[in-house]
Amino acid sequence: MAMPEKVSIVIPVYNEEQNIPPVFDAIKNVLDGDTSIEWDVLFVDDGSRDRSLDSIKGLSSRDPRVTYLELSRNFGKEIALTAGLHHVDADAIVMMDADLQHPPELIRQFVAHWRVGAEVVVGVRQNNNSEGLVKRIGSHLFYFLMNAASGVKHVPRETDFRLIDKKVLTEFKRFTERDRMTRGLLNWLGFRRVLVPFDAPERGHGKASYGFVKLLHLAVSSFISQSLFPLKVAGYIGTMITFVSGALGMFIFAEKYLLNDPLHYHFSGVAMLAVLNLLLVGVTLACLGLVALYIGNIHNEVLNRPLYVIRDKNT
Repeated sequence: MAMPEKVSIVIPVYNEEQNIPPVFDAIKNVLDGDTSIEWDVLFVDDGSRDRSLDSIKGLSSRDPRVTYLELSRNFGKEIALTAGLHHVDADAIVMMDADLQHPPELIRQFVAHWRVGAEVVVGVRQNNNSEGLVKRIGSHLFYFLMNAASGVKHVPRETDFRLIDKKVLTEFKRFTERDRMTRGLLNWLGFRRVLVPFDAPERGHGKASYGFVKLLHLAVSSFISQSLFPLKVAGYIGTMITFVSGALGMFIFAEKYLLNDPLHYHFSGVAMLAVLNLLLVGVTLACLGLVALYIGNIHNEVLNRPLYVIRDKNT
């Protein structure tokens, strides 16, 4: 008889006290009947301020398949997810949120695709009634820009709800970025992918901790870390401004001094020089600001601080 395949489920948690028991029960109901799978769940408490950790510990005391990491403070979802991925060892790893918007019943479908050769199975959200118009438009714009700039294929509305093979996890652990978007790094790795569409149900309890500001920060960090396109755009803009200003300067010189102002524009040399200088100074400052973003990113990387700090664990 073949040995069961081991599947570990990693769930980052931040103030999800009321959602933890339901999400575990849902996973248990889905997977308990499959004798071909040996599964466990790793909850990563990302500095929750409610009783999320107590809820996790209660589950762990009743079911040995529940383990946990407690981070010393709130490091953010991406780092919490990374911490969880660093601490699992399984044939396949499933990542999902604790808010019940990632349907646990899809795990069986993920595993089925994995068994026939998929190395990454990605959940792609089709509908989400709780998602506002601004967030929906921002999501489409983000993925459009990322696909245009990064050279790596990003599927619009893809989520962190995905399964990865052990070999993918091994390669993921080699990444050292601090400002990271996990799904972006996994997309960069490549491997054979299968997309699974799903409709996101209503959030179980509470409010989403990832607000507009955090999402904007994640988008900017991801864009800078995965693409040099913004830096190239600054060069393109500088070249264009130089060309236009040069052409304008030649036109002014010819119109005023060679043709004796037939159009009666009465250009003032000092005024035009001031306008052109002001325009070029603005472009220079914009380019310096963009370069500063990259310098800030480099600064964060060379600090070489640990990605996370674990206060307690039972893995």
